[in-house]
Amino acid sequence: MELREGDFEAFFDTPFEIYGASSPYVSPMKSDLRRFYTVGKNPLFPEAGNFALFTVHRDGRPIGRIGAHVHPASNQLHQTNMAYFAYFDCADDAEAARLLLQAAEGWARQRGFDTIAGNFNLTAMQQIGVVTGGFDATPYVDQVYGPAHIPRLLEDNGYEAYFPMRTFDVDLEAVDPAALAGLGHTDLLASPDWSFAPIRRKDIPDRLEEARLLLNSGFAANPMFVPLTREEFDFQAKELRWIIDPRITAVLHYKGEAAGVVLIIPDLNPFICAIRSRFNWTTPWHFLIHRLRRDRALAVYMSVRKDLQGQGVMGAIIGTMFSRMREAGYKRLGMTWVWDENHASLRQMERVGAKPLHRTHLFRKSLTTA
Repeated sequence: MELREGDFEAFFDTPFEIYGASSPYVSPMKSDLRRFYTVGKNPLFPEAGNFALFTVHRDGRPIGRIGAHVHPASNQLHQTNMAYFAYFDCADDAEAARLLLQAAEGWARQRGFDTIAGNFNLTAMQQIGVVTGGFDATPYVDQVYGPAHIPRLLEDNGYEAYFPMRTFDVDLEAVDPAALAGLGHTDLLASPDWSFAPIRRKDIPDRLEEARLLLNSGFAANPMFVPLTREEFDFQAKELRWIIDPRITAVLHYKGEAAGVVLIIPDLNPFICAIRSRFNWTTPWHFLIHRLRRDRALAVYMSVRKDLQGQGVMGAIIGTMFSRMREAGYKRLGMTWVWDENHASLRQMERVGAKPLHRTHLFRKSLTTA
């Protein structure tokens, strides 16, 4: 068994080697994964030394991977002393898992951290968690996925599950119109103070900036959230301006100012699977086929400006967008994740008939005990 550090090609190849073509797992695009872990490009890593990539190999073949990194702004805001692990993918092999996790823990201990937690791929506003239930369910783009042995390997190495979450799936064709009416959107939108902002190609940069401001305002009180600078948001949303279907995402204005957003993108996983997460000469053809066949979408996040929360704004946006999505030919909508203690969001899921898709948890371990 060989442990390597810094072998990006092996880091990217590992899930393809260990999970097989029949697995629901979908890798990020190789180009995205590379820029995530490029010093100076990712605002999270302005200088060297804030992340490490580890892979384990048997007979020259990669059978496991893990990333370790720091998020100084999160530790400062939430008064923690935590390092993070990311992209923990491993064959069902106890020795490989032990080597990987010990490598990440050792990296964190050397830098003085007292806890390590994950998966954070790479921040709380990107993919987070480890799948602990619903292993047969097909994930949407931007949802985590891993096989059933991953949480067991973590627990066998002293990690505890915390921060329970669920991903959700909505059958748009089965949504009860009466449930949408119950969201109260008709009454609110009858007022001239409220209007949906236009989302044409030329408007997308402005709408994305409004989406960032609404995210920072609406999520300010959420655990683990760190407000995104424009540079950080633009980095994470780099490809969104080419991916967004203007028919299915919305920014609602109140008296001319951004009030709420539902950021929805088509589910790219079938396209990403078809090209095995790499750009090649067939990519344009596969993308065209995907656009013609797409009928699933993912709500990346939904947010209402802090001073307007509790007034039915989110219900107004959801009620309108569900109708627009069905008109545009979409049949299903996925939700990234909802924390078990976020009762307001869970009530929205119940009202629109959303069904749980995956059970996920974060996993953590104290680094101060032997």
